Amino acid sequence: MPKNKGKGGKNRKRGKNEADDEKRELVFKEDGQEYAQVLRMLGNGRCEAMCIDGTKRLCHIRGKMHKKVWIAAGDIILVGLRDYQDDKADVILKYMPDEARLLKAYGELPENTRLNEGITGGLDDEDEGGADDYIEFEDEDIDKI
Repeated sequence: MPKNKGKGGKNRKRGKNEADDEKRELVFKEDGQEYAQVLRMLGNGRCEAMCIDGTKRLCHIRGKMHKKVWIAAGDIILVGLRDYQDDKADVILKYMPDEARLLKAYGELPENTRLNEGITGGLDDEDEGGADDYIEFEDEDIDKI
């Protein structure tokens, strides 16, 4: 039997990022990068995201973030655009909910971006009366039926 040379197993690795980035500096986009909102997770380290420029892209989660930073639908991420493939991008950073609110306050994200809600209708903002999706009948209408 081989001797274990490490300092522990998976439980030690799980506890590694307990105090992970409590207060980190807010990272803004540079050229060749874009903000995006995750539409859905596809598996195999990939996700589908709607970039702020209006393009839907297939994003690949980089190895440094894989299994360490969990990304879900609705999260705001920073993606690196590819010069040779416009419909694909690489996830560079996931913004925490408070960082995403700060980005929106600074004007980096458009006002119609929905934060900390699951994706229901994408990035296009519908009118605020979204709860009025039912039909209201008057008593006279019912009598005619």
